[in-house]
Amino acid sequence: MLTPRERLIEEDLAKQLNCSRGPVREALLRLERDGLIVTVPRRGTFIRDISTESIEVIFSIRGKLEALCVRYLRQELTEQTEETLRKALKAMKTAATSGDEEAFLQADLELHQTIWKLSNRDQLYRTLNTIMNPFIFMVARAFSTRVPIKQRYRNHEGYVDSILTMPLKEVEATVEGYFRTLYEKLGIQIRPGLLLPNSAAKAPGAPELEV
Repeated sequence: MLTPRERLIEEDLAKQLNCSRGPVREALLRLERDGLIVTVPRRGTFIRDISTESIEVIFSIRGKLEALCVRYLRQELTEQTEETLRKALKAMKTAATSGDEEAFLQADLELHQTIWKLSNRDQLYRTLNTIMNPFIFMVARAFSTRVPIKQRYRNHEGYVDSILTMPLKEVEATVEGYFRTLYEKLGIQIRPGLLLPNSAAKAPGAPELEV
């Protein structure tokens, strides 16, 4: 798995993917447009890093906005809404049971996007999709995989149960608390000097690429 600050060499990637350099070059340009990588003159192309301060702000914003989504969802809750949410959760369970990390991470994203969409507030939905861009999910992925996949599923199961059954007046505070706890757990791993996963090492000559 590619990691933050890792240098990307076009020729090496082409060999690994068994393709010509043209498609690799196009893919790198697209990734740079999406903010996932950055090119430093005379030094090369690197996967971007992110500062602890940026992550804290993003988690705080996400917690508040998803809390609003949950409040609106609960105010208009129907059997069909709950069924849709349970179906999204079931996809996570299937992936966790089979130990499929890729499917689990995709189902995780789709579960939260389902919550945003079920709020029936287009502006909230668009804002959250903008905040939680591919770069943020890449960072989250680098650290979330340290927790056993079945434990991550149980955490999400508890989250869904709480937002569906918690008294309406408590749901916003509960959701904000959920994301605050997630950040605090993540913060232990990303405190200054420990931003990379344990298995990763900063590439020789790699610049600091925080955002």
